Amino acid sequence: MLQKSTIQLLRFHFSIFLLPVFLFAVSQVPQINLWHTFFVFLILHVLVYPSSNGYNSYMDRDESAIGGLSKPMMPTKELFYLTVIMDAVAVVAGTIVIDLTFGIGSLLYILASRAYSYRGIRLKKYPVIGYLTVIIFQGGFVFALVYYGCSVERSLDIPLVCMLASSFLIGGYYPLTQIYQFEEDEKDGVRTISMLLGKRGTFIFCSIIFSLAATCIWYLSYIHGNDKILYLFLTIMTPVLVYFLWWMNAVWKNPQKADFKNSLQMNIIASGCTCIYFITLLFLR
Repeated sequence: MLQKSTIQLLRFHFSIFLLPVFLFAVSQVPQINLWHTFFVFLILHVLVYPSSNGYNSYMDRDESAIGGLSKPMMPTKELFYLTVIMDAVAVVAGTIVIDLTFGIGSLLYILASRAYSYRGIRLKKYPVIGYLTVIIFQGGFVFALVYYGCSVERSLDIPLVCMLASSFLIGGYYPLTQIYQFEEDEKDGVRTISMLLGKRGTFIFCSIIFSLAATCIWYLSYIHGNDKILYLFLTIMTPVLVYFLWWMNAVWKNPQKADFKNSLQMNIIASGCTCIYFITLLFLR
């Protein structure tokens, strides 16, 4: 039996927040291999992402709220060993079920995730490098990995504008998940992009990055000659904009509103709406 802390710190539920990139990639695949799509989902969302969450928690040993958990437990060595096993299974399964290219891609993601958290490298303590590592690998890189793994032809001709949109979508809300952790991060010697920008600056920065994501979606609708792609995006993402503006106004008046509860709510709304959008695109094909 796994310890309760081990199961909690894998944060399986938190990996759902990364589901929009997977759905976006699948919605753009010309010919979908359903069997491979199912396995790609399992490899990323059941193995790779939870393992990354667990390893990060093992290295950080957070005592206050973190992404998806208001009261994280203390990790044990069991968590570390389990993350190693999960990573190995993910790489081997990806290589056997999909192919060697997908297996190597999964390994590269895992290595980047480890470099982000590992005390000996600790990319997360550098605000710009840490931020770029997250948005590149959780955004554009994962889009490319899913697009390749789920397509019948497994072509490496992956649409760049979609990779950029994926990175900007991740980059548009990721700093908001750090906005309540300033004290904890400072004690740990970590300086996040949100700390660098400040609470107000974080909102301004995220609005700019999200605007870049919307620009990519507009360009996607332009090259496809389909205005529905953009109109649907603007319509379905309206709740995200409304909550973002409300929260930003609240933080402007009272910085204490930049807390775990509002950050989690922002994450849920943003992920939920983007999932709905990309599922809609998938069914409209």
